[in-house]
Amino acid sequence: MAGKDRDRFSTTTRIRLLGEQTAARVYRSQTRRQARRSRLTGRAALLALVLCTLIVALAYPMRQYVSQRAEIADMEREKEQASERVERLRDLKARWQDDAYAEQQIRQRLHHVMPGETGYIVIDPDAARTSRADLGAADRPWYSNVWDGVDTSDASDQ
Repeated sequence: MAGKDRDRFSTTTRIRLLGEQTAARVYRSQTRRQARRSRLTGRAALLALVLCTLIVALAYPMRQYVSQRAEIADMEREKEQASERVERLRDLKARWQDDAYAEQQIRQRLHHVMPGETGYIVIDPDAARTSRADLGAADRPWYSNVWDGVDTSDASDQ
């Protein structure tokens, strides 16, 4: 028994036991770490898969939402422009219902002269040098265009 006890308490035996215990502890901690690491990796992979699925599932509806919001903004802008145009047309209609404005426009646009008045057309000296043919139909008074049309149709009949 003394040999057994001595063997039990010998330095070599103690070092061997200590090494075995240390190796067992290291092995257990490594397996725990690997188990924890593999568990986290599995959880992380599952989380990444769920996030990717959510992103893919929500991408199309989000794109639709953004494009519809842009369309709504465009339509609101068009509505504002249409409202402004309607207001301008209402103002113009109200102006044309005023006899003084209508008379002013008739005098200005058609060169209309009231009975007893003398009408004058002032010709620009530079414009007088150019021939009537050089002037466009929009640049001449309306009655010149009418007479030119009569002359042209009269000449084509002969």
